[in-house]
Amino acid sequence: MLECYKTVYRGSEGEIIEKKSRFIATVRLVESEEEALAFIEEMRKKYWNATHNCYAYVIGERRELVRCSDDGEPGGTAGRPMLDVLLGENLYNTAVVVTRYFGGTLLGTGGLVRAYSRAVQEGLAQSDIIEKIYGAILQIETDYNGLGKIQYLIGEKKIPVLESEYTDKVVLRIILPVGEVEKIQAELVEATNGKVITEVTEKLYYAVLNGNVLMGEELRG
Repeated sequence: MLECYKTVYRGSEGEIIEKKSRFIATVRLVESEEEALAFIEEMRKKYWNATHNCYAYVIGERRELVRCSDDGEPGGTAGRPMLDVLLGENLYNTAVVVTRYFGGTLLGTGGLVRAYSRAVQEGLAQSDIIEKIYGAILQIETDYNGLGKIQYLIGEKKIPVLESEYTDKVVLRIILPVGEVEKIQAELVEATNGKVITEVTEKLYYAVLNGNVLMGEELRG
């Protein structure tokens, strides 16, 4: 299981013009080859009158599925450069279709490579990209004397607080990368002189976007 990886939260479109040819890049989160193929077919139907609908996608924790297509452009001038952008950005579970409307001027091999690459970059720039982190929800119980020290510790480390309960005791639920749990537990014990109880209640992927914690279905935008 990957500790963290970059992927699409909300895909979008980006467009460039190169010598009167339009290149429209559409980016989408895909978590199976079936989703990728359905997305590609959707774009082909949407842009049915386009000259080309080239695509590239990477799927799986180890990028088990890596595919691309030039869709009639000269070999190696569209699909592979598009794929190289996805791989270069270290993206997972991501598909992109670049639709071309021919403008009447041939771009040559180098021009096509640059145009398709730039279109993908523009599509990604218009999309929301997140880093999904394999994390743990850590429940913290303490008394009111230890609260200030705990708040200072998690605030200093910018650890998100999911919930807070204040009764005869204080219960906080925070989320952080799995690999940091033991270290934080030890620091909490030290900060409160042992007056704290911590427990991992769940392990799951999460991401932080614009200060908001995303978990579960929220990660699909």
